Amino acid sequence: MKTIKLRSMLFVPADSERKLTKSIGSVADALILDLEDSVADSRKIGARTTAADFIASRASEVSASLFVRINPLDTLLAMGDLASIVVPGLAGIMLPKTHTAADIDRLGHCLDALEARAGIEPGTVRIVPVATETPQAMLTMQSFAARLSERLAGITWGAEDLSAAIGAVSNRDDDGTLSPLYAWANSLCLCAAASSRVPAIDTLYADFRDPAGLAAACRASRRRGFRGRIAIHPDQVGIINEAYSPTETEIAHARRIVDAFEAAPEAGTLSIDGVMLDKPHLTQALETLKMAS
Repeated sequence: MKTIKLRSMLFVPADSERKLTKSIGSVADALILDLEDSVADSRKIGARTTAADFIASRASEVSASLFVRINPLDTLLAMGDLASIVVPGLAGIMLPKTHTAADIDRLGHCLDALEARAGIEPGTVRIVPVATETPQAMLTMQSFAARLSERLAGITWGAEDLSAAIGAVSNRDDDGTLSPLYAWANSLCLCAAASSRVPAIDTLYADFRDPAGLAAACRASRRRGFRGRIAIHPDQVGIINEAYSPTETEIAHARRIVDAFEAAPEAGTLSIDGVMLDKPHLTQALETLKMAS
């Protein structure tokens, strides 16, 4: 299955032809044409047609992979969304408000039929679930440990819908840090993605007027293991792309580690610049070079 680069995923309201047209020149790795939260209920049906037309007519012009965030599977809107937007050029579905990893299988069965109807090669349309938006999801995140779906392209998480679902006033403590439940959601996303062997995609950074804060959040996020981030404004994309791309120094150091282990295949540990390195360091170095490629 082809790997889809998801370093930056930019939301674009699917009911705005102006914003869709503007997004064509974006340097984001993926565009998420949104049919859910950014579209008013009265405009959702029309947004399906706008999104489908954009994918069908503009996919060849856009360097980014085209995803659509549909409405949740347990709503009456979801099947209509899928029936409208599974057309040639669609790269993936962002699935909001999942309850369990079984939702991935359910969506996959729908895509099997819709790909056949649209003449799309089976398995082409990938899935990125928002895995922590419901209380049920938080209690069933271990379900991702038992599944490896070829359609799964990444896993992301969210704090806003979860806090609304449990009736929280805020998802942050007085000092601005994530409250324990949402820090746990962040960590569970990392573990679920690693278990499923796909990239973990960090949630949005809400203040799009704070580039320095976004850059700092991205650096911390990448250190923790995230491989990309959702963007809610075009100005965030460049910062995200840079933050989740290895630096030349990191690439050079990773190559030294890989070369050292290749030169001594029987060695369990090696020393570089006075630092002892073993298999986990080699794994990290290989991942750095994979990201760089």
